[in-house]
Amino acid sequence: MDTKRLDLNLLVTLETLLVEQNVTKAAARLNLSQPAVSAQLNRLRHEFDDPLLIPAQRGMTPTAKAMELLDPLRQALDQVRATVVSHRNFDPAQAKLTVSIACTDYLQAVVVKPLVVELRMRAPGVRVALRNLDVPQLDAQMARGDVDLALMTPQAASPSLRTRHLFNERYVLIGRRKHPRLREGITVEEFVEMDQVIVSLDGGGFVTPVDRVLADLGHRRNAVLSAASFLFVPEIVSYSDLVALVPERLVRDRADKLMVIDCPFPVEGFAVGMVWHERCHGHGGQRWIREAIVSLMAHT
Repeated sequence: MDTKRLDLNLLVTLETLLVEQNVTKAAARLNLSQPAVSAQLNRLRHEFDDPLLIPAQRGMTPTAKAMELLDPLRQALDQVRATVVSHRNFDPAQAKLTVSIACTDYLQAVVVKPLVVELRMRAPGVRVALRNLDVPQLDAQMARGDVDLALMTPQAASPSLRTRHLFNERYVLIGRRKHPRLREGITVEEFVEMDQVIVSLDGGGFVTPVDRVLADLGHRRNAVLSAASFLFVPEIVSYSDLVALVPERLVRDRADKLMVIDCPFPVEGFAVGMVWHERCHGHGGQRWIREAIVSLMAHT
């Protein structure tokens, strides 16, 4: 490839095509005609000596080489964009902005609560609109502008969306202080005999991935309450002899009411990150909020 002849606009077109995987949608985003984008795609195929995108039943499918190009291409173009717009400084103290965030109630408590406190001090004109997380609809919601930012497991996001890792979470076992049977170093056998609260985000279920782990170990726990929300669990546990496995960050400030101990058997945790659409990527205010979240989570 002769890089001296390579037009930067071609790389912008390639990035958009790889994200949209549809010539018509890419043309709309680039404010170009469909024939113009098709012509640029032909030039890109010649330059990279690869089809890059192959017609499919719905839209186009990227080739292996195209998928390898996406991340380094984005990073390079992001550096160019950052240089071009670096003079447009976002002033949080003066800004008026509403950001729509989709997440579970657990992440509202762990991430959004400290974010709102920070915003009231540093960016009082920034408002936060919370929405329930609907992963199957998230791509469309973000494309329409209904959701600006999602807090979730990044691996569950559509490949067309941008992601950034925030932290890794683990599960801990909680019970009320002075619980008659809960203590450090309990065995799995003791654990499964305790009356337990489980969380079924779909509502009403009594089998979770934890139960499948226990089944592999030859055990079955005594779940007496299935809750649809993690936020309810510490409260009911603190006033009863029920115990529960919950994400650790949810109960870090509950030491006055709860015992928090390690789970007596290996339980897989999960990653938490931010997910956003290309349309929000270069927005100064949105970028500032994402960086504020990163900073907050690095210090908690």
